[in-house]
Parts: sequence; C-alpha cells; structure tokens
Amino acid sequence: MKKISLTIYSDYVCPWCYVGQGAVTKLTEEFSVDVDWRPFYLRPDTPPEGMDLPENVKAHMAQTNTHLKQMANDAGLEMVFPNRIPNTRLAHESTEYARQHGKALEFHKVIFDKFYGKGEDIGNWEFLRKAAIQVGLNADELQYEVESGKFTSIVQEQVNEAYQIGVDGVPTYVLNDQYKIVGAQPYEVFQRALQQIEMEEKS
Repeated sequence: MKKISLTIYSDYVCPWCYVGQGAVTKLTEEFSVDVDWRPFYLRPDTPPEGMDLPENVKAHMAQTNTHLKQMANDAGLEMVFPNRIPNTRLAHESTEYARQHGKALEFHKVIFDKFYGKGEDIGNWEFLRKAAIQVGLNADELQYEVESGKFTSIVQEQVNEAYQIGVDGVPTYVLNDQYKIVGAQPYEVFQRALQQIEMEEKS
C-alpha cells in the first residue's frame, strides 16, 4: 500500500482528541501513515485568560469521564480532567511555528500530555516556552514570532479549511483527503477504512 495521509483536526481542550492518540499511534506502527494534526477551535469564545468549565459541560463530562479514562489507560496515557479551559490560540499558533521547524508532532504531543496528562495551563507563555525548549525549539524566537502575529492568519485559514470540508466537531480524521472518520473511534474503524483504500488502489 502506498503511504497514507492522515489529517487530524483537533483542539487541545478536546478530551476525545487526546484519547484518540491511541488509535493514531497504532496506525503508524502497523501502516505507512503520514500524520498531520491541524487546528480547530472547539470554544472560540474562550477569553485569553481562560475560563472555568461551564456547569453543563461538567455534568456532561461526568457521564463520560470513566469511558475517557479507560480509553486513555488502553492507550498508555495518563489522564486528568482540568476544571478550567485555556484559550488555545497561542498553543495552535506556537504549533504552527513548530511545524515550520520540523517539530510539529513532538510539540503537539507535549501540549496534549501536559494538559490532559498533568492538568497544566497550556495557554500562557511560561508553559509554551518550556514546551518549546523540551522539543529543542528556540523559545525566544517562538514567542517573538507568535506575538508578532505571523501565524494568526495561517492558523485561521486552516480552521476555515476545516469548516469548508464539513468539520463541525473534533476529532475529525481525514484519510487521503477523502475518507472522513469523526470522533474517537475504535481502532477497527480505521483498519476498515485502510482496507477499503487498499482495495480501491488494487481495482
């Protein structure tokens, strides 16, 4: 099978995106897959300083936390449930800087792990600078370029692209720019999609 492109639209405050990493890791171990995480704003109205999790969201999450925790355990991930939602704009724009320096996957993983694995605030510069250093990026340059607005329109264009192809929730996985899988689905769903692609390549 030729190399498969897997584009994942996600937001760092999406718990299903976090636990969905398990299936993605399996895919990359079993198939030839190029993974590209792309930004989406799950809560675009979040103020820059972040906000407390709304009560209705807390109530809804209480019903799904056990399932999420189990999925995280199955994927070998730690999981906590923060009570505050950070604004993710700086994190997404910093990830774009990391992408342009060949470190997007590593940087993305650090942010996810620190938020849902440790409960850290990922919406401030103290955190983002540490994350940059952790993956070998220049923290001063990252902050300077992000604060200059260099990546704001680039990230927004990617979010707009997501809307244009019908993404209205995350995670949304797009295989080879045509097969769309929505939500943190079992690994078998991805396997079936790849088998379908393989069959079509042969026909």
